[in-house]
Amino acid sequence: MMNKLLCHKTTDREVHKSTYSLVSCGELTADTLQLWNGLPDEIKKDPSFDQIRQKYEELGDSGDINNVQNGEKRAKFTINNDPILVPNNEHEGFLIQDHENTEVLCASPQDRKKHDQAKITRYYIKMSLLLGCWVFFTGVFLTHNEKEEIYKTTAVLPGDINNYTLNTLNAEAISIKINGPFLSARDERNLNSSEYDSADKMLVWLEGDEISQPWYITLSDNLNYNTGEMRYHIFQLNKTSYILKLRTTASSVTAFKLSFDLNPLDGSTGVIYAIILLFVLYVLIIFEIINRTMAALLVSTTSLAALALVGQRPSLPELISWLDVETLLLLFSMMILVAIMAETGIFDFLAVFTFEVTKGKLWPLIFLLCIITAVLSTFLDNVTTVLLMSPVTIRLCEVMDLDPVPILMFMAIYSNIGGTATPVGDPPNVIVASNKAVINAGIYFTNFTAHMSVGVVFIVLQTTLQIKYMYRDVNKLRLRVPREIQELHHQISIWRRAADSLPHLSNGVAVVREGLERKIVKLNKQLKNMVKERNKRACPKDTFRSTLVELKEKYKIRDKGLLIKSSVAIIFVVTVFFLHSIPELNRVSLAMTALLGAILLLLLADRMDIEPILHRVEWSTLLFFAALFVLMEALSKLGLILYIGGLMEQVILKVDESSRLAVALMLIIWVSGTISAFVDNIPLTTMMVRVVVSIGTNPKLNLPMAPLIWALLYGACLGGNGTLIGASANVVCAGVAEQHGYKFTFTKFFKVGFPIMIGHLVVCSVYLLICHCVFEWH
Repeated sequence: MMNKLLCHKTTDREVHKSTYSLVSCGELTADTLQLWNGLPDEIKKDPSFDQIRQKYEELGDSGDINNVQNGEKRAKFTINNDPILVPNNEHEGFLIQDHENTEVLCASPQDRKKHDQAKITRYYIKMSLLLGCWVFFTGVFLTHNEKEEIYKTTAVLPGDINNYTLNTLNAEAISIKINGPFLSARDERNLNSSEYDSADKMLVWLEGDEISQPWYITLSDNLNYNTGEMRYHIFQLNKTSYILKLRTTASSVTAFKLSFDLNPLDGSTGVIYAIILLFVLYVLIIFEIINRTMAALLVSTTSLAALALVGQRPSLPELISWLDVETLLLLFSMMILVAIMAETGIFDFLAVFTFEVTKGKLWPLIFLLCIITAVLSTFLDNVTTVLLMSPVTIRLCEVMDLDPVPILMFMAIYSNIGGTATPVGDPPNVIVASNKAVINAGIYFTNFTAHMSVGVVFIVLQTTLQIKYMYRDVNKLRLRVPREIQELHHQISIWRRAADSLPHLSNGVAVVREGLERKIVKLNKQLKNMVKERNKRACPKDTFRSTLVELKEKYKIRDKGLLIKSSVAIIFVVTVFFLHSIPELNRVSLAMTALLGAILLLLLADRMDIEPILHRVEWSTLLFFAALFVLMEALSKLGLILYIGGLMEQVILKVDESSRLAVALMLIIWVSGTISAFVDNIPLTTMMVRVVVSIGTNPKLNLPMAPLIWALLYGACLGGNGTLIGASANVVCAGVAEQHGYKFTFTKFFKVGFPIMIGHLVVCSVYLLICHCVFEWH
């Protein structure tokens, strides 16, 4: 009987005019009025609270707020448009229910109890594991000191041997680091046998119970003591004291800086730690156990604890140096520009314009947005393009009753494709194009764009066909929940947060609490009826022309003066971005350019209060990137990326010389592409460019540098389309979507992005093999 009562269908009268007053027999006390003053404006302006608002204003004007507790003059009121008599048993048969738990509430008591117990169990398991992780890294930080590297600056005279006594009684290995006028390990490998034999060298060895094999370091011809090359070597020990000895074959004094670490991290152990950390990060994000920013913070902090356990805990200055300030500053600056520009109404106007051009047709509209995004990304940073285009896309989808999430995913994918074409389009391109070894190999703006753009054209065609096939059922692009229901969900969440924020120990809040709870129940009843009555979402009922006229009337440019000022700032930023291709004018970084543009627009806008603008900055996205940068650097120090690069080099060496270029291209593009799908491509590119340059300059392999660079860039840039955290544009797009109330999940992006990424890599592989193995374009 009770279940029937709880699940009873709500009548129209219950929805539109409750039989219960929202606040019945309430008393307007000083606590009530003080609490009312602290409620959100959206709550206080609700029509159902007109009486309490008027009473508050009357008492406030008369100065009698503190006297409302007089026994005979307590204000009793209802918060409905008309007073309704309330029965004494008003709560009988009354249910406060959440729309998300409707099925559970209508189930049997035993099923509800099991559901509640399972939910509580999952919660305690999750919190136990997360708090256990926190206890782990907190305990490690409290018991392990920061790494202190003490460098000894000294010199070796010609014919002399320097001796240094080391306390290595309890050590099994020691890492010797020497910074001086040496050739890099890569340049040393490039020497032929006669050059290597004739070059001056420094010899380093250990003497104790036994004498170690000497470590030969080739000296540079240019003994520049201002800039040195760091070299390191690991010696195995027998837990006894040793003497470190150094001498040179040079005829002049050799100055250097020396340091050492006892028991350095074993490479295989570090790789295992790194794989475990990545696995935990992806479990937290894929299954949405916690917020993705919190997941990145938790795992990156745990990675620091792992480094601390092996004696490599970084200091705070070193930790800050791991952050890619260029990327973070670029994101922050462009967020400021977009936040101010959005106030002009330009994005709404562009949405209506695109709707008019495509005549409301679905696929022309989607692909027009995607192509515009790709073209803009070739000249602007793709993160900047996503920030500019996301509000347009969301507004347009809302106009056409489309689900913005898949279309935003398409847009992020096309922005990564377009950014691949030029040196300034994608952060990995900027990293590679500014590398000295790449510049010395003759790769510059023109040939970079020529080689990459041809492949991008084929990738755009492949992506368009694949998306059209994957979404051949266009109902997948429709909104499953109408806007009216979404808005009602949002309204209920606002009222619920207000009710939950009330204090529980004060009797004076009963009036407001009762009003809020009854309003929530009323909205829930309305939501329940709306959900039952709605049908599957179809196209808008109005004709295209009437809809267009209505949209043009509603969405206009709101502030033309601010639009002109915003255009000046954007034109400045884009112009200076273009000037980066001219070496003589390339003196300001992309991030600094964006910051200058943001400052210019803030000055032109002449705002006395910039807090509203700063509130629109995606701080959680910036924090997510910062945590990822720390994690990737920690994984690098644990040896994961170098381990993968070493394996690649070994595989290429085992292949016949005639097939090495093809094998190298396939290895680089598929390894970098696959890893880039699961690791942010900015730190990955920073590490992989060293590996590729090492392979390209290795005389044993004898491979051309340019095709290897193209393979790396195709893999790193396009591999980012595989997962949500694979590319910066994906994360930024997800942040903008969530800011507008649309949830971006890892799994949803993976289902769309990963198959498309595989198609990217297949097309690029065929393109590179034909161009560089068949026609030898390089």
